[in-house]
Amino acid sequence: MIDYGMGNIHSVSKALEASGHRVHIAAHPEESFRAFDPTHLVLPGVGAFGEGIGRLEKAGWIPVLRGWISEDRPFLGICLGMQLLFGESHEFGTHQGLEIFPGRVVPFDPNRGKVPQIGWNEVKKTAPHPIWQGLPPEPDLYFVHSYHVRTPEQSIILGETDYHETYPSMVGLSRVVAMQFHPEKSQRTGLTLLKNFGAL
Repeated sequence: MIDYGMGNIHSVSKALEASGHRVHIAAHPEESFRAFDPTHLVLPGVGAFGEGIGRLEKAGWIPVLRGWISEDRPFLGICLGMQLLFGESHEFGTHQGLEIFPGRVVPFDPNRGKVPQIGWNEVKKTAPHPIWQGLPPEPDLYFVHSYHVRTPEQSIILGETDYHETYPSMVGLSRVVAMQFHPEKSQRTGLTLLKNFGAL
């Protein structure tokens, strides 16, 4: 799991361990690949997009992430870790993302309801994927965010959520998966998702 100083590393680590994973936390790529031969890579995150991409770049993670994902190795992005996979963000200016997926990160409209979205909401399955194994069609999961993704690429959308508008709350392609919600805060459902990630 990548530690780039952006949020809930320890709660995600505990949830991964509770779902059956052995976790190594690395702040720099050489720590991960020299001391621990990883089979899966996790990018969690809470905070601003621009700061997040800047920290990843400074620590040398960006070419590693792009290379890992291009090889279709198991990858999980959580919350900010999902948003960073897209082309650009409009959070406090315009920032370029990893451009793994096409799309942009935009704010919720405060004129349409409360911002941020905090609490439980349904994620409606829009495409089959092994990450959904054992879960109902519309599981409840826990969200905390003020920005969300818009993408023209419907084929990557695995789940959608309604809050002010319908937006992608889970995306993925083969063994690369990302979630806007927090599986580590989503009790048994979240642990099931994390367990399923281990089987990718």
